[in-house]
Amino acid sequence: MSKNQLSGGIWRWMCSIFSPRLLKLGENNLIGELSSSLHNCTELYSLDLGNNRFLGEIPKWIGERMSSLGQLRLRGNMLRGDIPEQLCCLSHLHILDLALNNLSGSIPQCFANLTALTTVILVDIENDEMRTSSSDHVELVVNGQYMKFESIFLIVSLIDLSSNNLLGGIPKGITNLSTLGTLNLSQNQLTGKIPLMIGAMQRLETLDLSCNHLSSPIPPSMSSITSLNHLNLSHNLLSGPIPTTRQHSMIHRFMRQTWDFVGFPCQPTAPLQMIKIIKMIKMMRKMMMIDT
Repeated sequence: MSKNQLSGGIWRWMCSIFSPRLLKLGENNLIGELSSSLHNCTELYSLDLGNNRFLGEIPKWIGERMSSLGQLRLRGNMLRGDIPEQLCCLSHLHILDLALNNLSGSIPQCFANLTALTTVILVDIENDEMRTSSSDHVELVVNGQYMKFESIFLIVSLIDLSSNNLLGGIPKGITNLSTLGTLNLSQNQLTGKIPLMIGAMQRLETLDLSCNHLSSPIPPSMSSITSLNHLNLSHNLLSGPIPTTRQHSMIHRFMRQTWDFVGFPCQPTAPLQMIKIIKMIKMMRKMMMIDT
């Protein structure tokens, strides 16, 4: 039911008649708080409520009752408050997209305990239940672009907390997420150092820490992440040399990969950015009228 013009709140009868594995209500005009109407959706594997107008806080019971949840997409709403630590109880969670909200507080230290992002799990593709869970697609922002992934059961692994108001440092334990492929913490108010052991994240392909207040040198271990092909550390307070290895320096890999230490100016949040785009369009129209 995604990408329609559905309005109002989430229906109270949801999950009281049947127990869906996938619930996709993204890209609509749904409003209100994430009420207890989803409280009985205990069998959900994928929950997509992204790009609506939901308000309030992320309910703690998502982590307490939806133990099978592997994909949680709440991006592009107006959610506020802290990220509940109860989400760390979701042992199957491998996609967490909370970008473009108004979340505050710190990144939970317990993210290091997200089991599905610390181990490689072999999936029996002949299993009917597994095939059903992976048959749908999901759209995610990777390398700054929307990408559609088909059949992504335990293949794509992503944490996107960008464009919020998160404070504090990056938890050291996040480097335990050895199978994480994309980590986007950009456009927040994060301070402190990049974790020294970030090089342990050997499957990391995309790392975006831009537009924060991170300081100190870039950890030498970062140069050992051979899978990294998109790195953005721009608009921070970093200092010192760019790490090198015995084989080559990180700077030599720029020609093959998208690595950004300078970057474009930090973008404003979505509403303000839309206002600027509208003003720019109006200005361009006036200029075209003058030229004619």
